[in-house]
Amino acid sequence: MVRRLLAVSASIVLAITTAVGCSTLDEKQREWIFQPSDRAWGGSASYAEGMEDVWIEFNSRVTGQPARLHALWLEADNAGPHTPVMLYLHGARWNVMGSSGRMRRMQDMGFSVLAIDYRGFGKSSPGLPSEEMAYEDARRAWDWLGERFPDRPRYVFGHSLGGAVAIDLASRVEDERGTIVEGTFTSIPDVASSFKWGWLPIGPLITQRFSSIDKVGRIGSPLLVVHGTNDTLIRSELGQRLFEAATGKKHFLLVEGGSHHSTMWVGQGRYREAIRQLFSLR
Repeated sequence: MVRRLLAVSASIVLAITTAVGCSTLDEKQREWIFQPSDRAWGGSASYAEGMEDVWIEFNSRVTGQPARLHALWLEADNAGPHTPVMLYLHGARWNVMGSSGRMRRMQDMGFSVLAIDYRGFGKSSPGLPSEEMAYEDARRAWDWLGERFPDRPRYVFGHSLGGAVAIDLASRVEDERGTIVEGTFTSIPDVASSFKWGWLPIGPLITQRFSSIDKVGRIGSPLLVVHGTNDTLIRSELGQRLFEAATGKKHFLLVEGGSHHSTMWVGQGRYREAIRQLFSLR
């Protein structure tokens, strides 16, 4: 995230001085923010063994083109008619298999999990993702879950950039039972301003804003905001501000020693208890 936003900053300054067109600037931001990939980090793909491949097809209102999402489905152990279902929304750079370890931790907490790759990632439709495309992908996956599991409670989870996608989704639907975001932020401009070069006036030129701070107050379900104290990519202060802007039932879990990628593992005991209490799950 740091390098990505530094690149965004540099590109914006360069665009101002060289008169780069707005469309080019927008494309560069989308490339640096999403960093779409068909790879999983390290050996994380091994955790995806045994998960079911799911395909979600639809006609995109954003692009006007047919779209196809690849997803992984992991059913909970001893799942029944009331087992909660979770839509998992990953962050930038890595494909959905890179999140398979977190999916299994959520399974351990009692959820059946559907995790999607946005367009441009993994085996989903190729192309350069955008903020609006990611929002649309999440909504289509949410509808897919509702069609197949109409009687099971549904939850939405987002990590990092996926947290902004999760908040957008939760602010638009009325049938989610709970929302969980981890290592996420108030907006991309706020992330940019949190670094030492944040005094640069680049905020108005950022097109992919992911302004969760403006949407979190519209979430009607309980909200769990999780952050690690050692997160050097997204400062925990941004997670705290996002939590404070929420108006409904909510809880902020700050995990001592948790990094941007390890918080769920480091704080799994407290994570499980926070989910159980906030969402009244067994």
